[in-house]
Amino acid sequence: MQDHITSDPAPDLLEEGRSQGKRITAQSRGTLHHKRGPQNREDRVEVLQLLISGLANGCVYGLIALGFVLIYKATEAVNFAQGDFMMLGAFVTLGLVNPEYAGIPFWLALPLVFIIMGLLGYLLDIVVLRAVFGQSQVAVIIVTIALGFVIRFAVGEIWGHEPQSLRSPLALGDVRIGDLVLGLADIAVIIVTLIMTLLLWQFFQHTKMGLAMQAASQNQMAAYYMGIPVKRIQGMVWALAGIVAAVAGILYASKGALDPTAGFIGIKAFAAAVIGGFGSLPGALLGGLIVGVIEPFAARYLPPGWSQIAPYALLIAVLLFRPHGLFAQVRAKKV
Repeated sequence: MQDHITSDPAPDLLEEGRSQGKRITAQSRGTLHHKRGPQNREDRVEVLQLLISGLANGCVYGLIALGFVLIYKATEAVNFAQGDFMMLGAFVTLGLVNPEYAGIPFWLALPLVFIIMGLLGYLLDIVVLRAVFGQSQVAVIIVTIALGFVIRFAVGEIWGHEPQSLRSPLALGDVRIGDLVLGLADIAVIIVTLIMTLLLWQFFQHTKMGLAMQAASQNQMAAYYMGIPVKRIQGMVWALAGIVAAVAGILYASKGALDPTAGFIGIKAFAAAVIGGFGSLPGALLGGLIVGVIEPFAARYLPPGWSQIAPYALLIAVLLFRPHGLFAQVRAKKV
């Protein structure tokens, strides 16, 4: 008998299956890599656009927060009308620049806007704040809150309650860099804020008025005995806060429509000032940038509605774990 030995085909089929599986896996990996590449690029572009937009919004918040901190350091009062001052500065600019109103060229109108807002801030200190001098901080807070209502009412009566657009040369459309689309208004807001920050730093470090403001903010009694006119310095601080609010208002109006309720963003700016450190000028600006960046990312990656509460959730966390703010410099004060 001759044995018929039949070879088992299973090992050959298994080997062939493995080879084919490896080819399919390699092809699949190549396909996935090909698909994942553009997707990753789109994600990076989206993140970069959200970051730049958030920084631009944060610059506006930071400038308003600077006004809060300037007034607080000089007078130990909180001006809850600072956001409304920003809105008023934007509408004053709109009234001077837009052709349906005065129609003055933008760059010629800017000095007039700064003079008007500076005078309003100075007069507010002389006429209103000094009338409640010596009263409790609660009285000052109530006065500034009431002032915000008055400003919103006056703006609505003069310019109306419908959204309007400022004819600003800063609103120049968009620019495309590869897949990245950037708003030139956002870039302009960031650049102007950097310039404004540098000018304020130079003012406080290298001018007599700036040094006097710092001295008065640290110890009013000692500054008075050194011959510094503390009351006049306080009035100048309010004037400077009005000018800073005007710059913030112009930047805000350059990014979109404007109406009398725009002053309510002062609440977010107040949160930014507390997050950064209410006694720190750099902290106020950095706090504004943090709040500005949080909002668009929360709107994109968190459930609906979270972007509105994210800055205040951060505010609560900061107050719980670092009550003086993230960038505050705590100093012992002798009494």
